[in-house]
This record gives sequence, structure tokens and C-alpha cells, in this order.
Amino acid sequence: MSRPEALFPLFAGLETLDGVGPKSAKAFEALGVTRPKDLLFLLPHSGIDRARRDSVRDVIPPTTLTVEVEVGAHFPARSKGKPYRVMVRDAQLEWALVFFHARGDYLQKLLPTGQRRLVSGKIELFDGIAQMVHPDHVLRPEEAAELPSFEPVYPLVAGLTQRVVAKAAAGALLRAPDLAEWIDAALKAREGWPDWRAAVTAVHNPQDQGALALTDPARQRLAYDELFAHQLTLSLARASLRKSKGVQTVGSGVLQAKVLQSLPYAPTGAQRRAVAEIAADLASPLRMNRLLQGDVGAGKTLVAFMALLIAVEAGGQGVMMAPTEILARQHFHGLAPLAAAAGVRLVLLTGRDKGAERSAKLADLASGAIHILVGTHAVFQKDVAFHDLRLAVVDEQHRFGVAQRMELGTKGRAVDVLVMTATPIPRSLALASYGDMDVSVLDEKPAGRKPIKTAMIAASRIDEVVAHLARAVAEGRQCYWVCPLVEDSEVLDYASAEARFAHLRAALGDVVGLVHGQLPPAEKDAAMARFERGETRVLVATTVIEVGVNVPNASIMVIERAEIFGLAQLHQLRGRVGRGAADSTCLLLYQAPLSEAGERRLKTIRDTEDGFRIAEEDLAMRGAGDLIGTAQSGLPRFRVADLERQAALMAVAQSDARALLELDPALSGTRGQAARGLLWLLDQDRAIRLISVG
Repeated sequence: MSRPEALFPLFAGLETLDGVGPKSAKAFEALGVTRPKDLLFLLPHSGIDRARRDSVRDVIPPTTLTVEVEVGAHFPARSKGKPYRVMVRDAQLEWALVFFHARGDYLQKLLPTGQRRLVSGKIELFDGIAQMVHPDHVLRPEEAAELPSFEPVYPLVAGLTQRVVAKAAAGALLRAPDLAEWIDAALKAREGWPDWRAAVTAVHNPQDQGALALTDPARQRLAYDELFAHQLTLSLARASLRKSKGVQTVGSGVLQAKVLQSLPYAPTGAQRRAVAEIAADLASPLRMNRLLQGDVGAGKTLVAFMALLIAVEAGGQGVMMAPTEILARQHFHGLAPLAAAAGVRLVLLTGRDKGAERSAKLADLASGAIHILVGTHAVFQKDVAFHDLRLAVVDEQHRFGVAQRMELGTKGRAVDVLVMTATPIPRSLALASYGDMDVSVLDEKPAGRKPIKTAMIAASRIDEVVAHLARAVAEGRQCYWVCPLVEDSEVLDYASAEARFAHLRAALGDVVGLVHGQLPPAEKDAAMARFERGETRVLVATTVIEVGVNVPNASIMVIERAEIFGLAQLHQLRGRVGRGAADSTCLLLYQAPLSEAGERRLKTIRDTEDGFRIAEEDLAMRGAGDLIGTAQSGLPRFRVADLERQAALMAVAQSDARALLELDPALSGTRGQAARGLLWLLDQDRAIRLISVG
């Protein structure tokens, strides 16, 4: 699919714009601006009121003043470092313009005595007398029209001035063509949004403070365009995944019933609902691409296992993949009793399987003798062949973006995909990251899950905490002690955990174990295994235990320097306890004094266990990019849209994108063609490739 010709001028080099040379073009790169079209989306973040006044008397300094004056006498600096003053008179008052390090001949030219000039800049009182230091603008009366009454202020980086950016943006605007409309007509009319070109023009020429708000119709429209283009890309990805016809997988319910009978509790309503949604997807001829989102301890594992059993009941196989070996082992141990109850063969395959053992597993997998395989991404190696793989369950989405999800689909088998994430994500972000997926949410706690008591304790009371631990260990309880990541340095991080380990070992004896990122995998696993078997009672760890560790007997979680962790992380860490019969506690050790944000975070964790509420609060406090860690989140970077405050627009964009593709899957109709233009404008290259291929 080739780029529409109308857009060519916007894709030219930056230096083709007036006033942009090689140096400023280089500086623009730091703002993410490499072509004229990028300038269209570099929006002013504030503005300066340059409305004309008659006199200084009309304003209250300090403020910006724009006024016509008659230039009076010049008073050059009396000595080095002293100011050069030019007296001026407005309609009512005489006052001074002040310059430092200025050349006299330049100022004589700029402000000739006896002539009239329009000056605009910050007016301040100095010893009770009004003065303007270095005016922003000095214009002849006939040039006055060049100064807008409200001047936009653009983001800057070193090497750029407001004037250069404004001039370049104006140049880019001249190249903006009239484009066919891609927004649904009824939606556009209902919201009162302008056409695209009118919107771009308006945001660069704000008339007042209100025009800079997110609620301004022109800004809203451009934000919507961005969200719509993003959702269109995700919907195209979803469509291309679904195009490869799936296999209809219908279970008999026999194996599921055996597992349910073996459980000491009944599944929650949310679990039953999720299983039903997944079963319906598996039975349909389209490929499933579903996200199973559940809070810590909401019982995702059971739902995933039921889904895998449907595949087995239908005569197929299932695979469950985890991002790390520790997690794969945990899933394997967690699922083993369920598999035994169902009477199905469950096998673990990791990078550690070698030689004859590995060959035997691969042979059984290819013959269909293994029903369910658990492993790391190693299960995707060339030599791993299934007999009839129907369902892939992928754990911990974060490490698995849209691109990898599509790769799952290219394994040649139209495998149904279920992704599990234990990170509750606010709806707007879930749509941004997983808009190509259908979502099932587990929002109830299984029966028998006890609330976790959470307390904030100042670090100065650490000895009391250690004494409390000594008593708990004597009673046979187990505890995690999480050390902070120190300044993101593995070396220091390791030192802090080592030091705490030595301290606790001295106090509690050899019941203390240690696990951190620097340990070789085999030692890490051995340390975890000793803790799981109860040989060590206290496990000192860096955040490696954040995801998925399951030791039901562990009932105390101590988080050191809790104030430097993010909310989602604290919530995940706390979720490692409260899994057994004992009452559980989580102690948040903090270094006083707490910052306002730190205190707000710790109090949020202390006061609620609801992961979705915590995630919403996290989004409000940190913003979207941080929430998922933008670098590895695959979360799109929006230039205009604000995910926190425009969450509702994202949902509209998703349903609109899906509706458009239902009607026009190839985007060949009038609105479809317009939407292609939008995808070009907003660099949605992946979408463009998907259409070209499709």
C-alpha cells in the first residue's frame, strides 16, 4: 500500500521548512520531530496573553504586558555588569526598558528615540518603578498585526527557541492538505469536532487559555485520531490472527467435572463466567485471542487449567508457557494435583532438559501421549512438535507484546491463545495494550482467602520487626523479606540483600535463605526449593519473587524501603502471602520522612486489597507510561491523547475501529481509504503492512 500523494510534502526533510537549518533539524530530533508532519502533532502546552493594553496602569505586575510606547532617552550602562536603560512613555506613564550586556548601537537601531514601538514582555516593579527587562518583542506599529493576541508556547529542547519552533510549525501547517474524513459521521457530529485540517490549524493558533485544555474540541479530535489509529492497528492484528481459521474445540466436561469434585471449595462466579467465555471461544471456528485478567489470588490457574482440559477432552493438547523457569516449575507443581485428579498426563519441559530425557519427552509430545505441556518459551524451539495443539496459555503478558502474540499464530497451527496477567490494569490501559484481545476479568476472591493485615512501620523500628519474626519462626511460620533495588544497580542491589541476609542470619540462625538476581539459575531454584520445603523459614529476596511464587505456608511479608516501590509492585509482593490457612501480615518498612507521593502510595496499599482500585490510583499518580514501564510495555506513546484523562475516548475508538473493519475489512471503501491516510500520518507502519499483506 503506497503513501497517499497528498501527504508527500509532510514527509519531506525538515530542512525544507522555512528557518530550519541542519543544526535546528538535529535539535528537533530530541522532540521526536524528524519530518514536517511531526510538527503538526507538537502541540503548544501553554500560551501567553499578548492582548494590547493602553498603559502599565491597566495591569498588576509581575505579568506580561503588550503596549505601544514612544521611545525616550537612552541611558547606557555606567559600568560593566550594570543595566542599559531606555525610557519609554505609554498613554499614561513613563517607565523603563532594561537590557543587560547589550550593544548600544544595536539598541539605538531597535529603539530610536522619538519613534513609536509596540513592546511586549514581562513587566515588573523595581523599587516601586515599573520596568520591562529584555522585551520578548519590539515591533514597528505597522508590524503589530504579526503578534497574535494569544501566543502559543511550545515544548523546547537545547538548540531551539520559541520563534524557530513556531515558524517551523506554521510552515508545516501550510502543507497540511484537506483530507477525507475517517471519523464516523454520527460520532463527529455528536461531539462537535472540527475537520482534521481545521483542528490542526486551531491547536496551533489558540485564541485563549481554554483552547489549550484537553476538552477543547480541536484537541479532542486529534487525541481521538491518535487513539483510533492505534485501535485500528490492534483490530487489524486481531483480524489477521482470526483470519487463520481456528479449530473448533468442544469439550465433553468429563475431565473438568473430575477436577471440580476434587476441590475443597466451589469456584467463584467470576471463575465460572470466565471458563464459559473461553469455552465459547474454543468452540467457535475463529481463533481465540483472549486476555484473562485477575487480581493476585483470584484463581486464574484453575480457569486456565479448565481451559486446557477442554482441549484435552476434545482430543487435542494444551501448553502453558511462563516467562521464567522458576515460574514454569511453579505452574507445574501447582497444576500437578489437578492433573492427577483429572487423570491427564502433565509434563514440564525447560531449557534444562537434555539428551535422552528431552528426546523421550519430545517423542511423547509428538505422539500425543502428553496431554498438557508446561514450559518456558523454550517450547517454541524448532524440534518441539505437538500431535494436535489446540490451546496455548501464556502467563505474564508484560514480557509478551502484540508482535509475539502474532508469532504464536505463525507456528503453522491455528492455536487458540489465552494470555493470563496478574496485573490488574485500568480499562483504558488494558485497551491500549491489549485492544486486539477479548478480555475476561476475575474480580472476586475465591472462598477461604483471608484478608492480609497491612501495616506501615518506620525503619527505625527494625529491631522490633526482627524480634516479631523470631517469635513467628519459632511457631513454625515462614516469611519473605524483600530488599529494595538500590539505584538500579545489580551490584548494589545484591549488596543490600547480602547485608540484610547477614543481619537476619545473625539474629535468627541458619533458617534464613537468600535469593537475588545475581545468583546462577540452579542456585536460585535450590534456594526457592529449600524455602518451599520449609527448610529455610525466612527468605531474603530482591524483587525476583514478585511474580507467581506460591508457598502457602508463608504468611509474613516484610518489604524494606517500601516507599521506593511502585503501587503495582507492592500489591504483587503482598499477594505472595495470604495463600494458606494462617492469618497473614504485610509490613511496609519505610524510611522517614516520607514524600507526599510515597505516603499516598503506602496508605493506598494499607487501606485496600482491591488490585483494580490500586491500579486506578497508580494511573492517577504516575501516568500511563510509568504504570507499565513504557520501555518494555509496548504501550504506545501518544503525542496528543492523555490516557489517564481521556480513558473514555479509548473505549469509543476501539468499538469504532472494530465496527469499521466489520463493514470494510480491506479498508477499501471511502471511509476505509481515509483511514489508511490516517495510518500513514500517524506512522502505524504495522497496520499498513497488515493491510498490504491482507
